[in-house]
Amino acid sequence: MSGGATPALLDVLCPMHLSISPSGHITHAGPTIQKLRPDRVMRGERFLELFAVKRPRGIGCMADLRRACDLKLHLQLRDAPRTELKGVLVPLGAEGEPGAMIVNLSFGISILEGVRDYALTNADFAPTDLAIEMLYLVEAKSAAMEASRRLNQRLQGAKIAAEEQAFTDTLTGLKNRRAMNHVLGRLVTGNLPFAVMQIDLDYFKAVNDTYGHGAGDHVLQQVARIMVEETRESDTVARVGGDEFVVILPDVRSDAILRSVGQRIIVRLEEPIAYNAAICRISASIGTVRIKEQQRRSAEQLLSDVDVALYASKHAGRARQTFYHPGLRAGETCRDTGPGRTP
Repeated sequence: MSGGATPALLDVLCPMHLSISPSGHITHAGPTIQKLRPDRVMRGERFLELFAVKRPRGIGCMADLRRACDLKLHLQLRDAPRTELKGVLVPLGAEGEPGAMIVNLSFGISILEGVRDYALTNADFAPTDLAIEMLYLVEAKSAAMEASRRLNQRLQGAKIAAEEQAFTDTLTGLKNRRAMNHVLGRLVTGNLPFAVMQIDLDYFKAVNDTYGHGAGDHVLQQVARIMVEETRESDTVARVGGDEFVVILPDVRSDAILRSVGQRIIVRLEEPIAYNAAICRISASIGTVRIKEQQRRSAEQLLSDVDVALYASKHAGRARQTFYHPGLRAGETCRDTGPGRTP
């Protein structure tokens, strides 16, 4: 080469160039194009054995390639990864060996894939190459997208936390009335079997009056723990009032299961609860409604029925479970009750 067009100069101006001899051998490879095959020295290889010319079609020898000078070439590396490149051939003419050429290559619109696949940086391109501007834009976009992703994650986390707080009773960690209404509304429209227990603590007011609200809060927390332990993960346990609880049990298909759950809760809540030096004693009255498959009942009617069953348990002596039946509204004796306990 003459006129200052040395390989070192071309390496700076065109780091993806190749110098090709008249015989079609690569005599020099720019530093960036060599990075595409770091384990294979390109110098000395035949250009057409390393690259396939996809367009223009019909190029099979160096004579064909020389006729494609000044045309845009679409090339592909023959071995994996079969990266596609764009290129333009320029004959050296009088300034170099007759028949020698330089081909300047680029990734074209595949620049992002090329940078990713070969771990290239802005140092691998000429300072005036538009690829540098694109890389800066991509980097800025990636940084903005990452910042946006992190912000969205924080916002989503805050939203989930706020929703969870809105559906949680702060004292016991159970669901609250809003959560109960949400779950109940979904079940009553689903035409699937489920059951609802309304549980009211007996003698809880005496605990508050005798030992103070600190003792009352402690008792409520222990009650919440027991109810969670005696129900399934799929069940919803909610505190809906001071000492009022609701348990929603999806996919329950027999009264026997409900009797067993209710009895376990009653028995465990009759166990003394220690608070400092005091011993707190409570019990539980339960009203239960079971909804069979395809049985229609509104949430309002369901809550009314379970409330009637609860007060039937209260009036029958407390510490027992009553299943709702229409006769309860007419004052009939409650059925399916357990033994009570007097204060």
